[in-house]
Amino acid sequence: MLGNHGRSVAATIFTPFAKLLHRLHVTPNMVTATSTTLVVMISCAVLARGYVWQAGVILGVILFCDSVDGVLARYSGQTSRFGAFLDSTMDRLGDGAVFGALLVNAVFHLEPSPERTTAIIAGTVAMVGVAAVPYARAKAEIMGITASVGIAERTDRLIIALVCAALTDWNLWSWFYPIGLIWVAFASLITVTQRVLYTKKQIEAGDAGE
Repeated sequence: MLGNHGRSVAATIFTPFAKLLHRLHVTPNMVTATSTTLVVMISCAVLARGYVWQAGVILGVILFCDSVDGVLARYSGQTSRFGAFLDSTMDRLGDGAVFGALLVNAVFHLEPSPERTTAIIAGTVAMVGVAAVPYARAKAEIMGITASVGIAERTDRLIIALVCAALTDWNLWSWFYPIGLIWVAFASLITVTQRVLYTKKQIEAGDAGE
């Protein structure tokens, strides 16, 4: 998973930056809110307006820096249940903005073609799937089950969708755009299914134990 490797690399890179932020009295929640605000702004003002590769580069940097709040929280001893809740909630807003902007770009900026139609359909399914993945985990956690299984993490889905969109924007192949969204839609729905089955198994095992 890209997310697992990325977090370990980011922790090494961003620890000095986290120390600086701590000295400046910047809190992890401030970093979380700021990064999400930037993601939403870039998605709406740049990506949705057709500047795909430019938005992809900027969002890629922000996405890589997304680990700063976690690194800062651990370094400063400011980890909290509210911080975890805020981070998860802001991630959902950021995801919605990115995939919503990709869908808007497909509708208004891609030339009428089978690729455009496919991108719109896949983008719509992807938005539903991306929202359902964390929902399934959250509902499982309410029942005391950590359903973090799945074939693709948030980072994977964002990177693949943005890279494929950028490749089409560079005129390499018009099908890259819809293929990226198809992968996200497929991976999201498979991940939801995996989490449902995992949760079902854990519940049944618990019932049998009782």
